[in-house]
Amino acid sequence: MGDAEFDIQPFLEGLKMNLKSVPSGTIITRIKPSKSNWLAEESCITWRDNVVVQDLCLRLRNVECGEVEIELHWIDVPGCKLS
Repeated sequence: MGDAEFDIQPFLEGLKMNLKSVPSGTIITRIKPSKSNWLAEESCITWRDNVVVQDLCLRLRNVECGEVEIELHWIDVPGCKLS
């Protein structure tokens, strides 16, 4: 089983934006694959159905080959604040 990592900072920056008047499906940010990240393809952070969503396809490391696809959503937890 391999592992991968990604930078969550662009996703958190998208959460801090005031997007209430933005149409659903608007792409906030595009992150291109590079040697400094494990993206297998471009990752888009999107405003979808009043939620910030990031789709990622990550190349696994420490294995011969493999990828994992992730769809990241923010879930509000009572008592916790985004700083």
